[in-house]
Amino acid sequence: MALTMNSARMSAGRRVGKLVQGVVAGCLLVSGMAWGKTIREQVEYQVGDTQMRGVLIYDETISALRPGLVLVPNWMGINAANLAQAETIAGSRYVVFVADMYGVEVRPSDAKAAGAASGAVKSDRALMRKRVNAALDQLKQTKLVLDPSRLGAIGFCFGGTAVLELARSGSALQGVVSFHGGLDSPKAEDAKQIKAKVLVLHGADDPYVPEAQVNAFEQEMRAAKTIDWQLVSYGGAVHSFTDPDANSPGQAQFNPVVSKRAFAAMEVFFNEAFAGVKP
Repeated sequence: MALTMNSARMSAGRRVGKLVQGVVAGCLLVSGMAWGKTIREQVEYQVGDTQMRGVLIYDETISALRPGLVLVPNWMGINAANLAQAETIAGSRYVVFVADMYGVEVRPSDAKAAGAASGAVKSDRALMRKRVNAALDQLKQTKLVLDPSRLGAIGFCFGGTAVLELARSGSALQGVVSFHGGLDSPKAEDAKQIKAKVLVLHGADDPYVPEAQVNAFEQEMRAAKTIDWQLVSYGGAVHSFTDPDANSPGQAQFNPVVSKRAFAAMEVFFNEAFAGVKP
């Protein structure tokens, strides 16, 4: 798969992303993260017969090589809010590749379209793994990443499920973080292939990830024996607790306090994961 960069840089000033950027920035201030001149580069690549378009995000004022993160968006896919969030996470510390899980022809504009797009991918775990691994391959090809041993992945909701599947596929990563993602696995035995450290950030009252699914995930991790895994369950939080647009009480709702805690936990996790790798 060839990496091709679109020379046109995408505007970072879209109104719809400002709230997300501000919220995530506040959540990450404790880590000293900031952004200088952030670049968004569209990346065209092929997965089977499907043309994909991801986005590579980095601070061009930083000359040092950095760890790389694949970021898998929620079910809405790549949009302005997601890219603003990715910019803030990248800051001056990471190179972030925002994965396209649907293809260039599929950009959901509402919940119905997002449900159809995400359902088609989630119901086919082989396809999900293929597409998220393709995104990882694109990240590996950039010359901005420190080295192949400093790679991680994060995902939100649908994206959280995707990065766990990336880990279950046996990909060589230092760590994966799932924010309010689905935890089910059609083949629990695939956990034995996990090489990455795993951090799951879960809303204790998430109706879409019930207790039985959480218990099955914990058993899956224990059965594999060798996995370095953590599951943090936030009391009072439901689905989509990091999403400022989520406003469905008792189901999917933004929780600023829990969101801040979750992003701080992500930073601690990656600081530890990447610190253990020799340069």
